[in-house]
Amino acid sequence: MAVRDGIFAGDDPFALARDWLAEAEATEVNDPNGIALSTVDGAGLPNARMVLLKEIEVHGGGRGGFVFYTNYDSAKGQEIAQAGKAAFVMHWKSLRRQVRVRGLTEREDGAQADAYFASRSLKSRLGAWASRQSQPLANRAALMADVARVTAQHGTDPARPPFWGGIRIIPLEIEFWADGAFRLHDRFRWTRNDPNADWEVTRLNP
Repeated sequence: MAVRDGIFAGDDPFALARDWLAEAEATEVNDPNGIALSTVDGAGLPNARMVLLKEIEVHGGGRGGFVFYTNYDSAKGQEIAQAGKAAFVMHWKSLRRQVRVRGLTEREDGAQADAYFASRSLKSRLGAWASRQSQPLANRAALMADVARVTAQHGTDPARPPFWGGIRIIPLEIEFWADGAFRLHDRFRWTRNDPNADWEVTRLNP
C-alpha cells in the first residue's frame, strides 16, 4: 500500500472524504458539497451536471457510500437506472483539492429518504411534486400553475413523492487529489473489484 501522511493519512476513504468536506465547509464560499455528476445515456453519450451531495456514509471496514437526491424520472435518474453506474468529482478551489468517485448505484427510497425529504423547506417539497424534471416546459407560468395545483392537493405537509428519492453511489474507485507546486500534484487512488473487496491504494503520477 502506498505510503500516505498529512492530509492523505487514514485507512478509510469515506472518513477521509468526510474530513476533507468538513474542511471545505469552513472555507468554500458556496455549496462545498456540490458535485459534478456524470452518467451515460443508452447510446453511451456522457452527461454531466451539478448536484448537491447530501451524505457521505461511513460504516467502517471500508464500507460506505455517497448519497444525493433526485427525481427518478429525470434524465440522470433514468440514465442511472439503466446503467447502474455513475461518477462524480467534488472540487474545492479554496483548498485546491478534489475527490473523484466512480462506482455502482442503488436507490435510497426508504426511511432515510423520507427523513431527508421532510427536512426540506415546504416550497422545495412542493416543487419536487410539481416539477416533471428534464421534460419540456411551455413557460414558467405553467410551472407555477403546477405548483399551485400540487399545493392544493398535498397541503402543507406533503409526503415524499414515489418518483423522488436518493441515489447511493457505492464506489469501486476513489481518487484524492491535492494541488502541488509546478503542477506536480499529489494523487492517491483507492480501488477495489467489488464493494466487498479490500481497497488497494496506488500513488499516481500528476
